[in-house]
Amino acid sequence: MTSSSAELDSLLQHYASQPDLRAGIDLEADNLHRYAEQLCLIQLTDGDRFDLVDPLAVEDLSAFGRFVEHATIWMHGADFDMTLLRREFGVLPAMVLDTQIAARLLGVRQFSYANLVNQFFDVELPKGSQKANWGQRPLPEKMLAYAVNDVRYLLPLAAKLEDALREKNRYDWFIESCRAAMARIEARDGVREDPWRIQGAGKLDRKGLCYLFHLWTWRDREAAEWDRPPFMVARNKDLITWCRELAAGRTPQLTRNIRGSRLERFRAAVEAAAQTPAEQWPKRRKGGGRRWESEQEARYDELAKARDAAAEDLDLDPAVLAPRAVLESLVWEDAPNEDLLLPWQRELLGL
Repeated sequence: MTSSSAELDSLLQHYASQPDLRAGIDLEADNLHRYAEQLCLIQLTDGDRFDLVDPLAVEDLSAFGRFVEHATIWMHGADFDMTLLRREFGVLPAMVLDTQIAARLLGVRQFSYANLVNQFFDVELPKGSQKANWGQRPLPEKMLAYAVNDVRYLLPLAAKLEDALREKNRYDWFIESCRAAMARIEARDGVREDPWRIQGAGKLDRKGLCYLFHLWTWRDREAAEWDRPPFMVARNKDLITWCRELAAGRTPQLTRNIRGSRLERFRAAVEAAAQTPAEQWPKRRKGGGRRWESEQEARYDELAKARDAAAEDLDLDPAVLAPRAVLESLVWEDAPNEDLLLPWQRELLGL
């Protein structure tokens, strides 16, 4: 385990000496165990060796940021790891190639890393550490072995996927898709607008949204003080259910962990929402509950039919060509953003 700046510098000299400056990387964080997640482990491979870096022990990680900024990095399901890299180091790799994107473009329906390793190498990876607390020290041997396995097959898998993509003439689609994934991460400013508008909020009326704003704020403060993820205080679906009940004038059935002083603060949040004048209730977002006209339904059906036919011909999940939300935006928006679809997707859909 690399645990000092000097050791990290020496390790990165090896990786920087690779002819094509490529590496496989995976990251572990403690987002399931703390309010403010931290980077807890870095796994690297060049295909022949597997290295673990302890970010909690290394005094200065900046050398790692400088390395990835100029490297081509293979990852699996890279969105979370790219977000973590950008937050920790302020940069993304020169190029991120994602084995999950590659697998989906090949028509693979079960595309978790473990499923792909099993499919391509007939190896069943042990489970059990994915949701473990990576912030604990020392890390148990079981977790260290799990961490190494997360990159052991990454570059051999990448090679097989690249060959298959080129054989099917889909490698250009893959590069476009990976660049688009990187661009989405770069476009995020780190601050989500109205983070309290969680999944299910669109089904609440304005009064329910008012309760949601106050209860989400209550939950966030409880989680921060406790230093635990918000879902440990209350799950999103519970917040939505409680807000629906409160907006209807009913008393919600709370979970057992809402008691004592936490219950008192919950009741204060409910009272603050109840006392909010109706004109100050949050507005529902545009598009919620919109009514489809026959012309829009016909256009959507036309697009969906073209997508499904192309997907069947290519043996792809239709969502790979165009998710439902994208088709709806193409139908509803007067001047839909061209970035909704990549060039290869537009070509296949005849747009």
